[in-house]
Amino acid sequence: MMSAGRYAPSPSGDLHLGNLRTALLSWLFAASSGRPLLLRFEDLDAGRTIPGSAERQFKDLRAIGITFSGEPLWQSQRQHHYGAAVGQLREAGLVYECFCTRREIQEAPRAPHAPPGAYPGTCRDLGDAERRQRRQQRPPALRLKAEAGEYRVADLLLGEVTGLVDDLVLVRNDGTAAYNLAVVVDDYLTGVDQVVRGDDLASSTPRQVYLRGLLYGQRAAGSVQYAHVPLVLNRQGQRLAKRDGAVTLGQLSELGRSPEHVRDELLASLGLPRGPLEQAVETFDPSRLPRQPWVVDPASQKRGPSESI
Repeated sequence: MMSAGRYAPSPSGDLHLGNLRTALLSWLFAASSGRPLLLRFEDLDAGRTIPGSAERQFKDLRAIGITFSGEPLWQSQRQHHYGAAVGQLREAGLVYECFCTRREIQEAPRAPHAPPGAYPGTCRDLGDAERRQRRQQRPPALRLKAEAGEYRVADLLLGEVTGLVDDLVLVRNDGTAAYNLAVVVDDYLTGVDQVVRGDDLASSTPRQVYLRGLLYGQRAAGSVQYAHVPLVLNRQGQRLAKRDGAVTLGQLSELGRSPEHVRDELLASLGLPRGPLEQAVETFDPSRLPRQPWVVDPASQKRGPSESI
């Protein structure tokens, strides 16, 4: 099976500096290790998908020098793969129906040290009659019957990541595959064994590795190299967002900042030389990457095109 990296944005709007920086890192990690980089649009949440944004995202990524192998994948076109995975887990007795609302989960008592939102197992042992009754009130989601408790995963930048593996959702109650299931299935089937993403997603990694092991074996579970990179923050220490000002390539272009300038600032924020990405690969060393967030002030729009973002 092919060995690859991937970048997987949600087509919910234009990419901002934080998204572009993570994409650039994904490319550098892949290129420096001899892997192709795949592009996958995570568009399962139809309510958040904005028409045309995927095309603009692809254009912006290419504008700063990021290239991909093959055609982009769309999760909305891969539901049959997710259904097959759920069928495999169901045959193993590891799937059950859940009728809980988000509010009920938040308000339910949970085990000591379990994080907020962790599923307390409310519907795990419902009888057939009670399930039939609850189906009349609301369609069920499908959950994994997990038996892991805490799970540990090695990360190139964070070291060991430990997280709780609860009975995570596999299929939402509208019939759409849930994020954790889709990510695991797609990464495995497309040969992704290097995952570079923001460190705000690190807590989901133990769940995904555990699920990958159930579906594809422990050897597959341990075959992925993870690198969770620091986020880009605004001056208030909050994760950068489009509401913070000029943060997209299009907005920065209106201020006189070319894609090459934005690329060079992203590289400089990583301690890498400005210039074409192929040049940056020559000096790229994951062990020397900054471990702290990059703080920018996009709301200040009085700088000239030669000044820092």
